[in-house]
Amino acid sequence: MSESLKQRIEELNRKLASIKEKRDKLNLEARGWAEKRNSLHEQIKALRAEVADLKGKRDALNERVKELKNLRDQARVERGDKRTQILKLKEKLKRLTEKKPLRNMRDVESEIERLEWKIQTTSFPVHEEKLLIDQVRVLETQLSIHRQIQNLNTTFFELQTEEKALETRANLHHEKLSELAEQSQSFHEQMSKLLDKIDVLRAKADATHQKYVEIKQQAQTDRQEQTELLCQSKSLKQELRDVEEKKQAKRQRELRKDLVEKASEKLKRGEKLSWEEFKILAEKKKLQSLKTRKK
Repeated sequence: MSESLKQRIEELNRKLASIKEKRDKLNLEARGWAEKRNSLHEQIKALRAEVADLKGKRDALNERVKELKNLRDQARVERGDKRTQILKLKEKLKRLTEKKPLRNMRDVESEIERLEWKIQTTSFPVHEEKLLIDQVRVLETQLSIHRQIQNLNTTFFELQTEEKALETRANLHHEKLSELAEQSQSFHEQMSKLLDKIDVLRAKADATHQKYVEIKQQAQTDRQEQTELLCQSKSLKQELRDVEEKKQAKRQRELRKDLVEKASEKLKRGEKLSWEEFKILAEKKKLQSLKTRKK
């Protein structure tokens, strides 16, 4: 029976060694998958930092583009106002030009000065003086038209200059915001590419983690089997010890019986007993005496 137990224990030990070797390989493989997964996570983390940086730059550009759009639109609105004023001024100039005297402004001014000097320095009959004064009034009306046209032309030139400046300002704002919008789009495209790369890496990381979990589960299953086998081995070893102890006890009893028989024979023959033989016979006699008393 003990040989059978030993064989079973050896068989269990072989299984345990095989399972341990398998578990060690699985744990080593699991560590490899974990390292690969962690490496992927680090790459994802780095890419996310790049995305955050690009997003910050893109958002700042978009904010600036928004400001420039407002400035451009404001300049266009102001230019539109100037254009409206210019058109109105053109109409007014057209009406005044139709009334424009044939004589130029300087001639009119000179004629007024001449007539006023003549009125102040010469005595005329009332009806003649009145004629001269009427001539001055007509000339002053003509001069007023000349001055209005002159002022309107000045205003017209100023409005045209302001309109051109506003148009230039609007165009500059538009060019700048277009340039920034292109940069923003470039950042957005870079972000999109990085996010696509992150998705790919995340899928790989998830698959790698799943592989790690599967292998760890296999290793855990082997560990449970190893624990069960260890329990079985421990139980068998205990059983083997019990068998060996029983065999040892049986051998001790057989040896003791043999010694008792030999010592009894020597005693019958009157031969001298050794201390061991005497001690064994004395213990046997004592045991028999105890058994007799119990009865």
